[in-house]
Amino acid sequence: MRNDHYLFLTASAREPHVIGNTEWLAREAARHLPDDVQQTWVHLAHEPIPAFIDVRHSAGSYPAPEGRMADLLQATLDASHLVLVCPVYWFSLPTAVKAYLDHWSGWLRVPGLDFKARMAGKPLYLVSTGGERRKAQPSIDAAQLCAEFMAMPWGGALWGKGGAPDAVQADTEAVQAAAGFLQRA
Repeated sequence: MRNDHYLFLTASAREPHVIGNTEWLAREAARHLPDDVQQTWVHLAHEPIPAFIDVRHSAGSYPAPEGRMADLLQATLDASHLVLVCPVYWFSLPTAVKAYLDHWSGWLRVPGLDFKARMAGKPLYLVSTGGERRKAQPSIDAAQLCAEFMAMPWGGALWGKGGAPDAVQADTEAVQAAAGFLQRA
């Protein structure tokens, strides 16, 4: 039995229970994972992620997170693979995933957590959709740089044409690429 556990972190600002183009493409990629691979889907836009307060250059310290943030940290640590599911918003990552990644700065400094060492080796992927591929490049670069900083293998970016609901389903190139995307790292 495999011990693979994929954590899908969706960041669409769409209404709850609406599957947009990016999530649809990620679910298409996930559909091709072996049956014994565990999948956890967390909708970051619907999580109570507080603003990150940077206290590393003041007298403050970073305590272990509590409540829902502790659950999110634990889900992150429990995963063997992380998949950022992020539509392109203004040429960048959506607010929800950016807020989540900002908290990594604090988690890196929680005494005894050893966050960076525990994340090293876990592949990081990005699934994204938008009007034009070139407009997704800043978010692709951001995700790849996060992976490099954390010593996480870069699993790559899966991009598809977004826009109106269900637009990505007509992007045959993206749908075909989804089939083996999550097994590349």
